[in-house]
Order: sequence, then C-alpha cells, then structure tokens
Amino acid sequence: MIDHALNKQQTPRIYVACLAAYNNGKLHGTWIDCDQDAEDIWAEIEQMLKTSPEPDAEEWAIHDYEGWQGISIDESTHPEKIAELAELLEKYGTAFAKYYEYHSDYASAEDFQEHYVGEYESEEDFVYAQWEESGQLKQLEDSGIPESYINWKAIARDWFIDSYYSIEAGYQEVHVFRC
Repeated sequence: MIDHALNKQQTPRIYVACLAAYNNGKLHGTWIDCDQDAEDIWAEIEQMLKTSPEPDAEEWAIHDYEGWQGISIDESTHPEKIAELAELLEKYGTAFAKYYEYHSDYASAEDFQEHYVGEYESEEDFVYAQWEESGQLKQLEDSGIPESYINWKAIARDWFIDSYYSIEAGYQEVHVFRC
C-alpha cells in the first residue's frame, strides 16, 4: 500500500453569478471558497446578489468551479451539497473524488468509508500486500515455495472479478474498493 498523505489540492471554489445581471449583459459574481459551512456559502451568495447592478436580484447560478479534483459541479448544485463535497475532498482527497466520479450522486461518506480499502501502485500490489499482511506469503516461503512462483496478475484478476474493483487515479496510483 502506498504510504503518503492524501493529495491536498487547492481549496475547492465555485464562481457564482447573478442571473439578473447576466441576462442583462453584465458580468457580476464572486468566487467562493467551499471549505466552509453551507450557511457561510449562502451568506456569500446573498452578499453577491445584494451588490448586483440589477435591482431585486434573486437568482444565481454556478458558472465556473476549480479545485474539485475531477468532480463535476452543476450550475444549480445546492450549497449544502457543495459544502458536503468540499468537506469530503478535504478529508479523503483524490480517493473520494474518484469514488464520486465513479458513483456520481449516489456516493456518500458512509458508502465510501465502507468500501474503500486503500491506495496501491496496482491491483497486483494490493494482492501482494494482502497476502503479506495475512501471513500467507510467509507460509508459502516457509513451505519452500518462493514468491517468484506466484502469479500476482492472475490472482489479482480473480479477486477483481467480484470481490474488489479499482479506480486508476494516475501512474501507479490505484484506489481499491470492496464490492
């Protein structure tokens, strides 16, 4: 298993625009850091609407976003969902981002925690680590069977048919999940 801190990217942000201004050919909006409570995000949206060049501005939309590690943000994503996703990214990093991409809106913190096994260089690396942790590798070697006789690729293929799945995040960066 890869032993390093979770990937810490830039703070997830959204650009929220005033639709009254936008519909009248004016650009008015603000970038909002999403590593805060939903109430604070709402307050920043309300402040942006109050300073709109259009009177009685009430409607807004997310027109841009950055720092979400591959998670797509819709123009009408609710601030509660935004705050929740940002918190999960802060806590779990790229692993949660990949899980969310794979499972879409059905991904939850509970599901992620229940299914996430860890980050490895490959599926074969995961299998090797499991055998090593369980003592099976030592038992084989004690029986006179060298590790070089083991076909890690074949074992990984069998394990990943129905017990596990992996999501590749980069070169030698695979996140493993239980089915």
